[in-house]
Amino acid sequence: MRRDRSETRATTVIRRYLPELVYGANDGIVTTFAIVSGIVGASLSSSAILILGFASLFADGISMAASNILSERSKSDDRPSLREASRHGAATFCGFIAAGFVPLLAYLLPSFQISRFALSAGLAGAMLFLVGASRAFFTDRTFLRAGFEMLLIGAGAAAVAFGVGHLGAQITGNGGQSP
Repeated sequence: MRRDRSETRATTVIRRYLPELVYGANDGIVTTFAIVSGIVGASLSSSAILILGFASLFADGISMAASNILSERSKSDDRPSLREASRHGAATFCGFIAAGFVPLLAYLLPSFQISRFALSAGLAGAMLFLVGASRAFFTDRTFLRAGFEMLLIGAGAAAVAFGVGHLGAQITGNGGQSP
């Protein structure tokens, strides 16, 4: 009987913070894959992807968490305590880091027959779809519609980042060269 209570408590906690987990996960995937796309578009090294990817992952994760805390504390009615707002921020941070790490896996795993960028894109796309589809549990959207909606938005952001990286490399004449 004790196990049932803890499962119920865990389910309650997940449902309470699910919007923050999804919000953080979406932004983590899109932001990290946008970094990867921009660097690949600029023809820079895999080392640059890992350095900037991890720097962005943690800096943006902390920024997202802090913004969530401040947003929660800015509510005019039914404002939560700092402790409760911090829990919302922690959920955003955890979602951001856990999901945002996925596009970087392609550059940490051993080499495969597929390009690292293609693998990163596939992993990011799969995560975008899965996290988006999970929204069906608490919205009126279907599993497929919610998944594809998030996948398309994330793919659009990645395409823009790739294009800006490529354009930046062309303008500066620095594609693939050390600064």
